[in-house]
Amino acid sequence: MKPLILILFFFTQLCLLQNQPASNWQLRKFESGIAVYSRAAVNSKFKELKSVYEIKTSLSSIVALLNDFESYTQWVYRCGVSNTTKKLAENEFLHYQSVVAPWPVENRDFIVKVHLSQDPKTKVIIQNVLCMPDAVPRVKEHVRILHFNAKWTLTPLKNGMVRVEYQLLVDPGGNLPAWLVNLAAVDGPFETALNMKEWLLKEKYQKASIAYITEP
Repeated sequence: MKPLILILFFFTQLCLLQNQPASNWQLRKFESGIAVYSRAAVNSKFKELKSVYEIKTSLSSIVALLNDFESYTQWVYRCGVSNTTKKLAENEFLHYQSVVAPWPVENRDFIVKVHLSQDPKTKVIIQNVLCMPDAVPRVKEHVRILHFNAKWTLTPLKNGMVRVEYQLLVDPGGNLPAWLVNLAAVDGPFETALNMKEWLLKEKYQKASIAYITEP
């Protein structure tokens, strides 16, 4: 094979590999009605995660809790600080959050844009969380997370049930080995989902009514 043809062949193979879809989800844990999955992510050494569970509640109650950013310190796994940096629209926010890491790992923090939309026909709600690492100044003694993308999908089911799905891909930055992060990554989505199920039962959220949310 001539050198030029050989180079083109390997370049084509490399492009094909890079554009292959991520592998199928693998169940990592199922407990208390909560399923946590992981899969290899395209162009990342860190695994993508997903938690899924069902709960009998309204869509507004879930959105009310998700938008109550100050409460995150009490139910989101290892959340140290959480606040709304700026309200961009009725359904869009800039959100800052810090992560309390186990010793001796340095604490992390991230800033994201949160945007919610609802399909008028299916009533499915999607809340996208996109990383905006330079939206606020760096915080001392924290490693700023530069790659953080997540998505909440709320799907109304029969009999007042809602399927809650949270999908996350994050690169924690620093010198943390990917294999170690991937090994322990299931704990975060599971503990958050477990706490979330409990918090959604609070009267504050059960009585919530959000003008831009249409219930099925």
